[in-house]
Amino acid sequence: MCGLPDTNIRESKERVRTAIKNCGIEIESRKYIINLSPANIRKDGAVLDLAIAIGVLSSMKIIHSNNLNTTIFVGELSLDGKLNKINGILPICIEAIKNGMKRIILPKENAKEAAILQGIEIIGVENLYEVINYINGKIVIEPEKQINNIFNKVSCLEDFSEVKGNFFAKRALEIAAAGNHNCLMIGPPGSGKTMMAKRVPTILPNLSFEESLEITKIYSISGKLKDGKLISIRPFRNPHYNITEKALIGGGKNPKPGEISLAHLGVLFLDELLEFKKSTIELLRLPIEDREINISRVGINVKYPCNFMLIASMNPCPCGYYGSKIKTCSCTNIQRKNYISKLSGPLLDRFDIHLQINPIEVKNLDIKRSETSMEIKNRVDKARFLQIERYKKMGIYSNSELTPKLIEQFCVLDKESKQLLENTFIKMKLSMRAYMKIIKVARTIADLDGKKQIQKKHILEAIQYRSINEGIIK
Repeated sequence: MCGLPDTNIRESKERVRTAIKNCGIEIESRKYIINLSPANIRKDGAVLDLAIAIGVLSSMKIIHSNNLNTTIFVGELSLDGKLNKINGILPICIEAIKNGMKRIILPKENAKEAAILQGIEIIGVENLYEVINYINGKIVIEPEKQINNIFNKVSCLEDFSEVKGNFFAKRALEIAAAGNHNCLMIGPPGSGKTMMAKRVPTILPNLSFEESLEITKIYSISGKLKDGKLISIRPFRNPHYNITEKALIGGGKNPKPGEISLAHLGVLFLDELLEFKKSTIELLRLPIEDREINISRVGINVKYPCNFMLIASMNPCPCGYYGSKIKTCSCTNIQRKNYISKLSGPLLDRFDIHLQINPIEVKNLDIKRSETSMEIKNRVDKARFLQIERYKKMGIYSNSELTPKLIEQFCVLDKESKQLLENTFIKMKLSMRAYMKIIKVARTIADLDGKKQIQKKHILEAIQYRSINEGIIK
């Protein structure tokens, strides 16, 4: 075997030899050369077992077919010839279609997942013996039926109507959802930070087929795809604060997607942000800006998408009650300073919205009706539609993705609004990134308001989402 095979592939010769023998076929005593092309890329995994076996059997004249050049063979062989399920079948099928392949023969357990796609014949088989007889025309295997109706209504038990009070916070999260803005929530324990964060996916726009397929590919590679069905709801990932750097951003000897990629086109929620290792959360800085992660290893470079909406929550101090009206803080100034210092300025700057969450007052517990997620979602959908139409020629889909050049084009400010923003920039000593984020948030507020131009009131509201935590952060 040549072409930079790893240990798994080198061991496949034993699996292939034994599997063929257990199908009642004796391998001829001669040398077989398996070339894995292209030769300069390292190959890994056991997905090539079936393809290698077919190559050997074809060389031995055991199988006869004129369609092998337009057929893809994928699967891991057991010693008894059984084909085992593999990860990442969906992207394999997509590449097969792009390369003009007509048919793919794969493990039976992967057939439903592959049947999501149109344009290729899916043949699911149980073992190598079936493959041989199918190719030679001795048995007939019906192609897997293509799945057309993939989107089902998903009932959600969590709804914003359950959140009493916190009207300011719900307004901010609506803006964040409408523009795909990152949001940092600061408040004492029990103020509703986690409760509201978990309900953000219920107000996000529905997935398109293309978005659903993109998410499903990532989960297919990770081996996290359930029942082989297309993912039809936006991901919500909530990793524990003891997560490793590799698990968060991806990687490993054979690079796999991390939590930031599993949250692609959905929400990544980091609860108790300052309990994460500082070195771990600092790794988010580049992916937040680039919306993709590059993982480099010797001889391999992998790129995974990670266009997620980041929501994080944190306490204002170690005891959690600094600035709270319900309990006195027991922390010293030094303790508070050391605690907050875990959150670096560059990472803080990457949050579009800084949100102060206050404990709910008793009088708000008797509120009979609060807005439902569907009511909020309707406004978010209208704002997102305006953005999609506005940027359809620019290759972006939300206000959070605006570049400085596009801000100049689509976020024109009148003289009064510009002067207000400049005064705020000087007074609050903002960075240029924070300055641009205020404009992006103001653009989203204007979209929710149905206005083509950003007005002074939109700038004022956007500013308060940067200034509200000044006392706590400093």
